[in-house]
Amino acid sequence: MNLANKITLTRLLMVPIFIISMYYSPSTSLIPLILFVVASATDALDGYVARHYNMITNFGKFVDPLVDKILIMSAFVLMAERGDLYGWIVVIIVTRELIITGFRTIAADKGVTIAASFYGKFKTISQMLCVIVYLLLPLIPSLYSLYKILVVIMTLATVVSGVDYIYKNKEVLEG
Repeated sequence: MNLANKITLTRLLMVPIFIISMYYSPSTSLIPLILFVVASATDALDGYVARHYNMITNFGKFVDPLVDKILIMSAFVLMAERGDLYGWIVVIIVTRELIITGFRTIAADKGVTIAASFYGKFKTISQMLCVIVYLLLPLIPSLYSLYKILVVIMTLATVVSGVDYIYKNKEVLEG
């Protein structure tokens, strides 16, 4: 259990705390926002630590993207539960993540590693920004238009990145 993996597991432990804060903090509380931002930042930190200090492990390759998905999907499910995000958008996000995770599993079984693409990174950043702006809305209501724009951008980025992964690696599905 190296430092990079410990950072990833810390992010995982932050998810239930984030969820609880979404339920029990006043709408103007900064606690959910701070938790989400810190958890999101640890995603970049664990990746940097793993690469810079040669701490890349199979555990990290598996758990890190899984924890990212748990964090972001938790936020989107709670946003939909509050009526602030359409359920069909959450279905698109969850479906894309399940398809790509399955796709990567098939690729790994064939000895192929599918690296994150520009579109995949853009999708992740747009999703995180969408959640951050959403969590700022009670404090800065004038961000509502930006939030709606980010919902459209991150939904499109989710679809485009999923199609891009499959198209660029379609040979994984052959045979």
